[in-house]
Amino acid sequence: MAGGVGTRFWPMSTTQHPKQFLDVLGTGKTLIQQTFDRLLKICPKENIFVVTSHNYETLVKQQLPGLPKDNILCEPSRKNTAPCIIYASYKIHKLNPNAITIVAPSDHLIKKEDTFVKAINSCISKASQEDCLVTLGIKPTRPDTGYGYIQFLQSNATEKDKRIYKVKTFTEKPDHDMAKFFVESGDFLWNSGIFIWSTKSLLKAAESLDPELANVFKDGVKHYNTPKEKDFITQAYNTCKNISIDYSIMEKADNVYVRSSIIGWSDLGTWGSLYGHIMKDKKHNAVIGKNVMIYDSKNCIVHVPKDKLVVLQGLEDYIVVESDTILMICKKQDEQQIRNFVNDVKVNKGEKFV
Repeated sequence: MAGGVGTRFWPMSTTQHPKQFLDVLGTGKTLIQQTFDRLLKICPKENIFVVTSHNYETLVKQQLPGLPKDNILCEPSRKNTAPCIIYASYKIHKLNPNAITIVAPSDHLIKKEDTFVKAINSCISKASQEDCLVTLGIKPTRPDTGYGYIQFLQSNATEKDKRIYKVKTFTEKPDHDMAKFFVESGDFLWNSGIFIWSTKSLLKAAESLDPELANVFKDGVKHYNTPKEKDFITQAYNTCKNISIDYSIMEKADNVYVRSSIIGWSDLGTWGSLYGHIMKDKKHNAVIGKNVMIYDSKNCIVHVPKDKLVVLQGLEDYIVVESDTILMICKKQDEQQIRNFVNDVKVNKGEKFV
């Protein structure tokens, strides 16, 4: 899934060039390139499909030259995760009715890739033998209010993989006290948004639990993988609702399982989450940029072009980001306001800055 805008990573992430196409960690590879390389350890490139906005088709081709062009599925508009997953599932199911699919966001960080591959292969094994929907759950390290939580049932005596549990409840981003309770209880995992299932099980669940949405895409089965697919999808996206896969299916289904995993995961949803994954200096400043000079400052995030000389003095707990023609300086504790900044910029300064 590579169609998001990543507003909270503005001004690095913009509508024209969103987060998944950026090297936000300074590694030499963009997030979508890292995701593609990670999935190559599980399946061949011919079996990797990218669902993205039609506006980003060229970016996908440029950054993933090894991906077959027919494996880029272009959405005419953004309608959240359920439509893109159900569309791709019908298309893949027509190609292979026995397909097992991994649904993965293109903009997440996973540091322990070998552990990730092991966890995914275990989930594939379960999904290939049972009618079930499996998600990767991340063992929480702190009471984070920016993530969704999955409550699981402790008894899993019949499971071959003792890290796989039956899901009891999903909870969207809780307040701090609730998140603290979740972490202390030991019965909750972070919702990674990574799913494993057979197309057969996913489509069966969709047709049962959200027939209104499923039928929109089921009507196009005869058009998938033909020249008529593009026109059909344009029509389908004009009529389908905007809804997440969690609300559409996962929270209603009774055959959902979660695999507890420690894979060095972050959804890199905010500058604050990025801070935890960048090397720090002695004053705990996280810097990406080769010509940054810092004085009397601590606990800052600095992300600037490598050819830009930046001198900072007297800052504590600030985000300093420069991208193209935009400079943003913001308190770390107020980073949730970045979305408001983007809206205000759009209203007062026009689309070219967002």
